Amino acid sequence: MATLTSNNTLLIAGIIFITIAVIGQSKLLFLEINPGCFGRTLALFIGVVSLAFAFGLGNFPVENFELFRTYLARQIQENFNWINDLLQG
Repeated sequence: MATLTSNNTLLIAGIIFITIAVIGQSKLLFLEINPGCFGRTLALFIGVVSLAFAFGLGNFPVENFELFRTYLARQIQENFNWINDLLQG
């Protein structure tokens, strides 16, 4: 069973708050979220700060960063012509 560390808690909270900021007004069964303009801005701020703290703690395994780096490098190499065309016009 996985333990819920502070890093995981901040990561989950950041994702939830950014989701609230992006979606805004929504209904899900009995739950209604209607944050308004100030609420969406506050949710965005809290989400970004939570994710910044989560990434700042740096408790992520090195293997995940290596997998992400190789995946990103492969995607850039495969789509280089498309990216170049997009940037040039």
